[in-house]
Amino acid sequence: MATVAAAPRVQLVTSDNYNKVRQCHKCSRVAFPERSSLSSYKYSSSLFSASSLSLSLEKRVRKGFRRGVAITAMADSGTSTVLVTGAGGRTGQIVYKKLKERSDQYVARGLVRTEESKAKIGGSDDLYVGDITDADSIVPAIQGIDALVILTSAVPKMKPDYDPSKGGRPEFYFEDGQYPEQVDWLGQKNQIDAAKAVGVKQIVLVGSMGGTDLSNPLNSLGNGNILVWKRKAEQYLADSGIPYTIIRAGGLQDKEGGIRELLIGKDDELLKTETRTIARADVAEVCVQALQFEEAKNKAFDLASKPEGTGTPTKDFKALFSQITTRF
Repeated sequence: MATVAAAPRVQLVTSDNYNKVRQCHKCSRVAFPERSSLSSYKYSSSLFSASSLSLSLEKRVRKGFRRGVAITAMADSGTSTVLVTGAGGRTGQIVYKKLKERSDQYVARGLVRTEESKAKIGGSDDLYVGDITDADSIVPAIQGIDALVILTSAVPKMKPDYDPSKGGRPEFYFEDGQYPEQVDWLGQKNQIDAAKAVGVKQIVLVGSMGGTDLSNPLNSLGNGNILVWKRKAEQYLADSGIPYTIIRAGGLQDKEGGIRELLIGKDDELLKTETRTIARADVAEVCVQALQFEEAKNKAFDLASKPEGTGTPTKDFKALFSQITTRF
């Protein structure tokens, strides 16, 4: 088995396609334009230039080893230790559960932000509490892992004074310290740096489609530019030297997985079609399968599915990953 500035709050601006909805990784539903006016947009190299690994972080990780923090490295049985960050989220919970169900292959760990989240999903000893925006707090969870699955995301909240009976559009905001720049960029950078310091073999990162279009309505949520910061973290990972798999999921649905044909795309092309959604359970399965195949490494792709009852349910994941030609 191959392993692996806070901004002012503004009103949501939507297009005439308001009823054509999709859902960002953990975002509330918003309108989604059918076509990207900037589909060929390229982010500047200065914005996405990868910095060198923080020496202070590396020292902190090594210090953790000296203090005797428990480490579960690759076991003699051949199992691989995998940490799922964002394990308290709806998709993260599914990935964590799938890994635990495959105990002959994986030793699962989860990282959540609060003790409340930990208790909600079982409270077991393999669940760690930490804040990804605080690099020190995630070191214990990172140490000794073989692979990392990143499912963390800033979450916009709807302003409580919104009354749909009065018409108009809802307004959103991000809580202090939880803006996309802090969570989706700096928080993911912290995870990548810490994982690199302990020598992980692979990082699987789940993002969102829509990042080629700066005018995507998701960027207007709380004036957070969430897709911009997600894209920056993706580029940082691709430049890190760590084998990676970047999954840009379509609109997430709380439906049964394993019963649809999965679709691979690039550069948000799937957003121009009617097949731009996917079940969370299918995204979770692709995360786990990506840990098993060389064909999934050093690739980035959009992911959606055909409607239930059309096409053939995807079972051959090696073949699925072999379709992918894009590295970013």
